[in-house]
Amino acid sequence: MHPDQLHLHEELLLLALHDTKGTLGGAHTSIGLGGAIAAELLLQERIRIDESRRWRKLVEVRDIRRTDDFILNECLKRIRSANRRASIQTWITRFSSMRKLHHRVAEQLCARRILQADEQEILLIFKRRVFPEIDPGPEREIIERLRAAIFSDDREVEPRTVVLTALAHAVGLLNPTFGRGELRPRKQRLKSLVKGDVIGRATANAVEAAQAAVAAAAVMPAIIASSTSSNSS
Repeated sequence: MHPDQLHLHEELLLLALHDTKGTLGGAHTSIGLGGAIAAELLLQERIRIDESRRWRKLVEVRDIRRTDDFILNECLKRIRSANRRASIQTWITRFSSMRKLHHRVAEQLCARRILQADEQEILLIFKRRVFPEIDPGPEREIIERLRAAIFSDDREVEPRTVVLTALAHAVGLLNPTFGRGELRPRKQRLKSLVKGDVIGRATANAVEAAQAAVAAAAVMPAIIASSTSSNSS
């Protein structure tokens, strides 16, 4: 990767953060970040999905060399050191549960001078970290890439943009970015992008990681509700 190129988890977080408040939007951003990390490792060919088993596709390490990203390196190490292989859905859930994941991704963007770390008081008692945007250029470029992919019928779309579109769609970030009314006529195009109709097999696994993220996001409320019910009984 070019040193100035953002990783998928960094791009997704820029879309999720409020530009001026620096607060996080989207109910499923954490699971989306987990999906973005898995997709990034697939795109960089650090991991692969063993498709020899029809019903149980497991992740395995393909390249043990370090990346230029601390979070990716940590996740790659987790996969390597695991006692048992696991599915992409399992790894996405594990990645999304990493402590202060969105803070860590935001701090990387601060190091790039795109965001700024601040503290915000809540009710004069609590404090929380926020990450307002100080350089809007990278997010604008991301949005323009997404716009070009969604609002055209071009068959040749850059693979990373296809994967980011699938991730943003999975966690509900496209509507606040473009508006529901503007997206409605492009429903079929979005469906085609998310299905991976405009890409090759190499990128299709990364799109599947995005789809796995939305599947995990869909069941998360039920898991939380079940846990709450068990604790209260």
